[in-house]
Amino acid sequence: MSHDIPIILLAAGQSSRMRGRDKLQEIVEGEPLLRRQARIARAATRGAVIVALPPAPHPRYALVADMEVEALPVPDAAEGMNASLRAGVAALPAGTPAAMVLLADLPELTEDDLNTVFHAVDIKSNYTIWRGATADGKPGHPTVFAACHFDHFARMQGDTGGKEIIAQAQDQTLLIPLPDNRARLDLDTPEAWAAWRAAR
Repeated sequence: MSHDIPIILLAAGQSSRMRGRDKLQEIVEGEPLLRRQARIARAATRGAVIVALPPAPHPRYALVADMEVEALPVPDAAEGMNASLRAGVAALPAGTPAAMVLLADLPELTEDDLNTVFHAVDIKSNYTIWRGATADGKPGHPTVFAACHFDHFARMQGDTGGKEIIAQAQDQTLLIPLPDNRARLDLDTPEAWAAWRAAR
């Protein structure tokens, strides 16, 4: 059941702290980060993979053009993450029981990590949110939301990224530890990228 869950890949952000570089085009393990994230998403589910992107034209479209994913332009992407979430949830197939939200800028997440979160999903349980966490239990990504939350996404504004939904459903949220800091490691500046590469 769980591996039919669609994935919404959030890739419409502006990389504003990268001083002219696009972090989603940074090379990770031999391929641009956005392409890597779309590839592991495509491998982890038989469901739809919806990639939320800035309005076209934009170089990110070329990174996923030959992949079995839906490139979804987000006209109001500059508003923040919630514009992408609204558009992504609206694009889900009718009757979708749950959807995974995956950030495009987490360079250490793996297909196995996505599968670990998927394996924990049980729509019939008392949980409605299943959330990746660090090895020591700090909440992170990816996050699967049951369909009962979709209407709330449609009303959200700004750049909160669904935090208000998670805050209201803490007692319905299952944290799933993933190795190391993979669930939270994002790299927002050229210096962070350089330090990460040096450490590897």
